[in-house]
Amino acid sequence: MRLAVLFSAVSSFLLAANCIAAPTVSLIGNTQLDANGIFFVSYDGVVNVNSFQLSGVLTYANWQYAGWYTSSRYAILARRQLPSGSWSTLQLPHQLSTNDSHNVIAIGVSPSDGKIHIALDCHSTQMYYTSSEAGLATSGASWTASRFGSITNTLGNLNIGSTITYPQFVLTSDNLLQFVFRTGISGNGATQLAEYNGNSWSNIGSWASASGTYTSTNGVTSTARNLYIHGFTYRFGTAHVTGTWREQNSAVSCSSAGLTNHDTTYFYSQDKGRSWKNSAGSSIGQSGSNPINVNTGGTIVDSLNADHALMNQESQDVDSSGQIHAIISYVPGRFTQCVSNYETDRPLYARPFHVYRHTNGTFTKMEIPFPVDSVGRSQIVLDSNDNVYVVLPFVRIVTASKASGWTDWSLAYDGVAAGLNAFGEVTVDRARASSGVLSILYQLSSSGTTPSPVKVIDFELNG
Repeated sequence: MRLAVLFSAVSSFLLAANCIAAPTVSLIGNTQLDANGIFFVSYDGVVNVNSFQLSGVLTYANWQYAGWYTSSRYAILARRQLPSGSWSTLQLPHQLSTNDSHNVIAIGVSPSDGKIHIALDCHSTQMYYTSSEAGLATSGASWTASRFGSITNTLGNLNIGSTITYPQFVLTSDNLLQFVFRTGISGNGATQLAEYNGNSWSNIGSWASASGTYTSTNGVTSTARNLYIHGFTYRFGTAHVTGTWREQNSAVSCSSAGLTNHDTTYFYSQDKGRSWKNSAGSSIGQSGSNPINVNTGGTIVDSLNADHALMNQESQDVDSSGQIHAIISYVPGRFTQCVSNYETDRPLYARPFHVYRHTNGTFTKMEIPFPVDSVGRSQIVLDSNDNVYVVLPFVRIVTASKASGWTDWSLAYDGVAAGLNAFGEVTVDRARASSGVLSILYQLSSSGTTPSPVKVIDFELNG
């Protein structure tokens, strides 16, 4: 499938903005959760806020939850009643095991029994997991650690292995809780899915595998990889996934200091992750028995080789017509055809792109006229009118209206100019955005291992 690409000059964007007003945001609160969140930088990030975290801050019913590690390394969970209740905190009996920014905390709620589920502290290692007593997510009972079970290395009753990464809880359209995770390691791993039925967890299996052969534009081949996903998003009974492949063989990239990520993929499931189709509607895989791989047909919606520092694990959302929208970012060819070092070249040259699907199955990609200014990732959120809000690193919010065809990009909030001193990547509360409020979890920049505040900033979406 070929992607329709729109590269408009900045003047075109400004002209569109003069005709149709892009949505705005209004700051309604900025709350400090912890004055002394743990701080260290690894993989260019901090452990308390990562784009792939998906649910480090989460709204369910009229309660909002957040998780982070404090300076003593203990995992902290917080809760407040919306819209403006005060935060209460509890400390779980688990300390962060190593200074690895990918050992994030993920929060989920199972509607069938009102349990809160927590997965944490894993990056190609064993996972730590706990869940609360039934009904805690809805009862408003006292917020104490005694309401959570013991910390285990299994997903409740289910042993999912000892090499787990990127735990994510997602809700299906019919309110089943699922758990998305990777087994194996970067460049040689499989993406997996498990499901909770209100009593126990069961394994659905791998839906994207390491198998297949990739041949780079430089002629080098790679025989192992993993799929990095931008999300696992349900709407109208369909699970949507965009992502990028990372090859194990570093020689597929023009530079050993580049990234071996290549291509943007898309596929979807209409049976809660059991079987998969590409954008044309063709069946392409079965979880467990025939997972998707790098050679699966019709899955690439934007072709890009491994020479442009394409970032993995950015973000996605689905609009009211059931169409996927994703943010990807890389160094465009007008700057260089070979990123020699992604850690230096991405802050200088990386640009974000809005990639979205039309009802006929084709995709459009448009460059957003604001630089990333960071190694890190961005977040995309849609409001009830399908206007787009993209949170760039450092809490810079840029927006575009559906009425303009998402062309009237405007800077709605500049966290740098506002003096937030946010570190870089942020985590957003996707569940709350549907009610017209964007909550963003961020941490202040620091140096070395000096702790810094963890905060939640709230904006009203004026779409």
